[in-house]
Amino acid sequence: MADPTPVIDDLRAESEELDLLVAELSAQQWKLASPAPGWTVAHQIAHLTWTDRSALLAVTDADAFQELVGKALGAPDSFVDEGAQEGARLAPAELLRAWRAGREALDQALRAAPSGARFPWYGPPMSAASMATARLMETWAHGLDVADALAVVRAPTDRLRHVVRLGVRTRDFAHTVHGLTPPAEEFRIELTSPEGDMWAYGPKDALQRVMGPALDFCLLVTQRAHRADLALTAVGPDADRWLDIAQAFAGPPGTGRPPRGAER
Repeated sequence: MADPTPVIDDLRAESEELDLLVAELSAQQWKLASPAPGWTVAHQIAHLTWTDRSALLAVTDADAFQELVGKALGAPDSFVDEGAQEGARLAPAELLRAWRAGREALDQALRAAPSGARFPWYGPPMSAASMATARLMETWAHGLDVADALAVVRAPTDRLRHVVRLGVRTRDFAHTVHGLTPPAEEFRIELTSPEGDMWAYGPKDALQRVMGPALDFCLLVTQRAHRADLALTAVGPDADRWLDIAQAFAGPPGTGRPPRGAER
């Protein structure tokens, strides 16, 4: 069983980096529009607060978490927005306190989780390491939206290896939520890390392949950029189709972002 400590540590570091970005914002800056339609900076942090709380319940109170699942099933198209809107109505200082307290509680719960334990989620059950990976992916992706709203460029780090791994592992999930049969054969994924190393997955002799920068792959699987704006190459029809539907997050198919300039 893999030790979840490294990814929990990286989740903490990712959260702290985003915290530094928003800690001193003015009330007006919290209201700035982010790339997600209808969501401000406050909505982005409120969403992270809400999903951290969901994860904490999944780890510590399965019955309470199942109540959340029931609400999600009852309003699949609106429950995410409703959670963000509720938090965004808080005063910035109150929202910031809630986010910090929630992520600290989740950090401690994940570190205390019994070895081998699995927890319910909106998709398949997750281990502590998988839960931390999913939270890191969301923190990074929504952190990008916050940075875009503030016109700040965040340098990618090797913490992206967790997002890459999740993106690779959710290949079949992405097909399933789109009503498609997942490919039978494994793909070869070769990505260049922010530090210039090669991150590779799958058999070397696979006919279906994806290559490019790890950052671009992460932007794709979190649907923070359109494929047309990314330097990713697919070899083979199945790999090519995957890049059109890739999705590392739970829930129904995401709408993604339009190509750069499409709104003009």
